Amino acid sequence: MSMPKRVLVIGSGPILIGQAAEFDYAGVQACLALRAEGVETILVNSNPATVMTDPDVGGTVVIGPLTLDFVTRVIAEHRPDALLPTLGGQTGLNLAVALDDAGVLAEYDVRVLGTPLAAVRAAEDRGGFRDLVTGIGEPVPESAVVESLEDGMTFFRHLAAPIVIRPAFTLGGGGGGFAATAAEARTRIAAGLAASPIGQVLVERSLLGWYEIEFEVLRDAADTTIAICGMENLDPMGVHTGDSIVVAPIQTLPDPVVQRLRRCALKIVRSLKLEGGCNVQLSVAPDGSDYRVIEVNPRVSRSSALASKATGYPIARIAALIALGRRLHEMPNPATGGNSAAFEPAVDYVVVKLPRWPFDKFPAADRSLGVQMKATGEAMAIDREFGPALLKAIRSLEPRGRGWLWEDPAWNLEHRPPDDVRAFLSASDTRLWRIVGLLRHGWADAAAISAATGIAPWFSERIEELVRAEEQVVGSPLLDAKLAGFGDADIATLSGAPWAAVRRARVRSGIHPAYRRVDTCAGEFPAETPYFYSSYADPEVAPPADRQSVIVVGSGPIRIGQGIEFDYCSVRAAWAVREMGLDAVVVNNNPETVSTDYDACTRLYFEPLDTESVLDIIDHERALTGTPPVVVLTFGGQTAIDLAKDLAYADVPIAGLSAEAIEITEDRERFAALLDELGIEGPRGSLAGDRDGLHAAISGLGGLPVIVRPSWVIGGRGIAVLRTDEDVRDYLATDVGWPLRVDELVEGIELDVDAISDGSDWAVPGILEQIDPPGIHSGDSVAVLPPQRVGRAVQELAAAAAGKIAMALGLRGVLNVQMIATDDRIVVIEANPRASRTVPIVAKATGLDVVAIAVRCALGSSLAEAGMAPGLAADGPRVAVKAPIGSLWRLPGVSADLGPEMRSTGEVLGLADTADEATDLARRAVAAHAG
Repeated sequence: MSMPKRVLVIGSGPILIGQAAEFDYAGVQACLALRAEGVETILVNSNPATVMTDPDVGGTVVIGPLTLDFVTRVIAEHRPDALLPTLGGQTGLNLAVALDDAGVLAEYDVRVLGTPLAAVRAAEDRGGFRDLVTGIGEPVPESAVVESLEDGMTFFRHLAAPIVIRPAFTLGGGGGGFAATAAEARTRIAAGLAASPIGQVLVERSLLGWYEIEFEVLRDAADTTIAICGMENLDPMGVHTGDSIVVAPIQTLPDPVVQRLRRCALKIVRSLKLEGGCNVQLSVAPDGSDYRVIEVNPRVSRSSALASKATGYPIARIAALIALGRRLHEMPNPATGGNSAAFEPAVDYVVVKLPRWPFDKFPAADRSLGVQMKATGEAMAIDREFGPALLKAIRSLEPRGRGWLWEDPAWNLEHRPPDDVRAFLSASDTRLWRIVGLLRHGWADAAAISAATGIAPWFSERIEELVRAEEQVVGSPLLDAKLAGFGDADIATLSGAPWAAVRRARVRSGIHPAYRRVDTCAGEFPAETPYFYSSYADPEVAPPADRQSVIVVGSGPIRIGQGIEFDYCSVRAAWAVREMGLDAVVVNNNPETVSTDYDACTRLYFEPLDTESVLDIIDHERALTGTPPVVVLTFGGQTAIDLAKDLAYADVPIAGLSAEAIEITEDRERFAALLDELGIEGPRGSLAGDRDGLHAAISGLGGLPVIVRPSWVIGGRGIAVLRTDEDVRDYLATDVGWPLRVDELVEGIELDVDAISDGSDWAVPGILEQIDPPGIHSGDSVAVLPPQRVGRAVQELAAAAAGKIAMALGLRGVLNVQMIATDDRIVVIEANPRASRTVPIVAKATGLDVVAIAVRCALGSSLAEAGMAPGLAADGPRVAVKAPIGSLWRLPGVSADLGPEMRSTGEVLGLADTADEATDLARRAVAAHAG
């Protein structure tokens, strides 16, 4: 096969439930791998918050709707000679098939790299895949492929047993579900047929209660086929793998059973003649005596990203090279730099992935879990054993009060057991904590837990061991608690001591975590991967470093209000640090992201983003380099900013930012006082400490409407517009975060202003105008850059106000200010002393490397040295229109009504010469992903 000169790479579009940052990670790896081989890349994607859509990654980048018409135009204009379709999720795969069906690939002589589309169709077509698997002698559940409701109901009646519905060509289990009754079957089959783009569903016998196993497999054109990682879902069949706790390597099955499943996965991939990465899902009877093949994803997937981070093997990068015709045995081992890539990784640790659900924002949502994915993100943890890895993963979710020790008071487990244990432990986002609660209070043992849930006894026994270890924390040596995996905060709660006292006692006793390397070969060969995890067992000596390190704190699992845009910022920050000749150290725990690719930084620590872990890493880096590291918090969203107070208390140098500045901006009352001091207009309002104070504040403003804002929130959490007395009553019935700032609802045009300060001067690279009125969260509003309804003079006022605030706070780096333009006046609403979700949009619209400029200023450079002129930048040649997109159709019980609390999961961008053209592109991009 001849080497292509110009390859079209299709991205996955906006972040949706079921399709998230893992495809930015895959796309970045693929583009960089292709370009390193001398291949020109043309990237088409609609998501501006991605790393891949920067030209130094994607090459020729076309931001626009992922539709057949638009991509056909891209092919006609740029004339790629090849297409790589398997790195853009289900969106990219479906679009490649549509291009082929429409004759576009043949018309423009574009060949498909890697996995042939015939293999994609065979894997995605439920009937064809079933026939292929049975044809090679492998078992599948009894099933029927149907394209009408009547045929589906006929099969249900024939089977006379519970069924599962799996629509063809959908993502995240969209449209799927279980049915036990005729009424449920009719509803589920109809929904599945509607969700499938080809109107086809597989109706199969349910395997509820069997164990679910996944293998990530790579195959090249020479038929060399390897299993990169075997993973086991803690939750049995019935819960989407994206909503399940996932463990690697497989823990509960004997090796002969694991090898039998591995051989099956390799056999299927070879039969499909896939070239590249592939995910194979299987189901195993609890006694290991039987198994069934469930499905195959003929592309890199969420599980591919997890497997890559779990093993250190860069699946997407190797898959891209396979697509170019490279053979596995020709490529070096990506961990050791020698030998061959044709090897199966071995690990000597345990990886645990926990999903991150949005139910904290939507308490009225249906919290039950099934085959349709509901999680927005995930966190991963690594340790030597399952128990410590599970506890570390819980800390990585940033539980805000819902850590290992959390129990819902409504469960009343201190006083009595639940009436129906099986119902109490049904699949939901709280099932793990319910299990722990029953074990803690003695209402069940491990055997009863497994009997009620179908969870493998090995997992139930390990969780029970953690509960018993919890009981021993008080009165036992501190080292024992750390070896068991308990964080300092949990030890403090159990012992009744302050958290800081526990840390002091631990440090004085010389109890520190060791940092071990993720090396793909279980320590058998010298490895080069700068990828580490902490453990209190088995120390490993790290090589010394000779350069100053700068620690970039990431943003953790994706959630509504804190998404992929902060991973973009973290990655660009790490790259900027390396360009300055410093060691870029990244701390994060999201396996989906580019920032947790060890190639993106000098050293990567896969750890919880809490004070304990970050301080331990700081101590370790100080020991490595001999100098205190500088910590950058401004690119990791609210997660990173929340660490500032504790780090400042520990005398950790924070780049460009003080804890005092954060306190002023996050505390609504102190920020209002700052605006008064600066002579900047803010909304009229006052503080309310309770319900009587709220009523008094409303009266003081002359009545409704008002907007209420608690302090220290993400994504508008707890913020509400109150227009009627009924709104006030409903709001008071919620879990109100007192005290509240109660402000008048200012009418006008809302602006998002991103400012950069070097401590002496300021610059504003861009201003976004929100199209929706004030009271709608900016993340849920359509926005345009440059502003279209606000004149340059008012924009200058807005920029000057943002600059004035940055200077008053003593910031060096980036600041986001939200304000309202009304009658040629500016009313400032709030400021965030960090990067906002707007930064990638400003960067894409202006061509400025906003993050690099901000990083250089934070680390001591002037604006001029960083390449930015002071003041408001001139408008760029193009207009950008950002439009939000959500996945709330996956969350029954959640209202889609918009307000000051953010609800969208992602966004698209239209980029054109005029506002009308950009708006049309954004509209079409949204329509391409409408649920």
